[in-house]
Amino acid sequence: MSSEQPARRRPGGPRPVPTHPTDDVCDDILSILGRQLGDAAPPAGDPRSRRKLKNVTFEYGDDPRSVHNMAGNSGYSLASNWFTQLLAQLAVANSITKSQLCVFLYVAGGQALGTGFAQYTQQEITTGLNEIAAKKGGKKITRSTVNRAIKALCEYKWVEQAGNGKIRLNVTLWFRGNSASQHEVLAEIAAEHENDPAAFPHDIGPERPHQEEFDFGQHGSYGTEKRTG
Repeated sequence: MSSEQPARRRPGGPRPVPTHPTDDVCDDILSILGRQLGDAAPPAGDPRSRRKLKNVTFEYGDDPRSVHNMAGNSGYSLASNWFTQLLAQLAVANSITKSQLCVFLYVAGGQALGTGFAQYTQQEITTGLNEIAAKKGGKKITRSTVNRAIKALCEYKWVEQAGNGKIRLNVTLWFRGNSASQHEVLAEIAAEHENDPAAFPHDIGPERPHQEEFDFGQHGSYGTEKRTG
């Protein structure tokens, strides 16, 4: 027998191994991977059980929860690229009045999320448009001008009056919400107009428009994009 004495153990057992703040995350990943490999492993006696697993890698993608960084606290909307260019072209060609353009943009920016509706009376639109004019001493818009502008926008099928203090936007032009909400609104509009293909909000856009469908998912970031035409 050897005359050497066994090494004395330190009181309290083995010295603990220092941990890193990410150890818990690594443990979770390894635990999940272990379960997956265990589920996929062939039964005992299967000749495939001797195969070795090679080149297991981890790949980290962008955080899907990231959101857009937009000015203000009123959220943001999606607008048709074709339509925003059309607005600029009409303005340059003097084919749309300044009051019509201002009223439409103000209403479009005030949509309730996922509905296509803006809750504004004509007086509220007038007051809202004149807020900065009052501070700067600039020219103001009148309520009668707002009234005429809304009638013209309805003829363009850009908006639709939906009762006192309620305006519906053409959601194929400008919409605040995800694609699922937009399709629900379009179905609701179609039902209210007896599925008439000539009724609001149809007959808007070029002959073969580029239809883009954005899926915001649950986190407010872009998902799939689909193009036809």
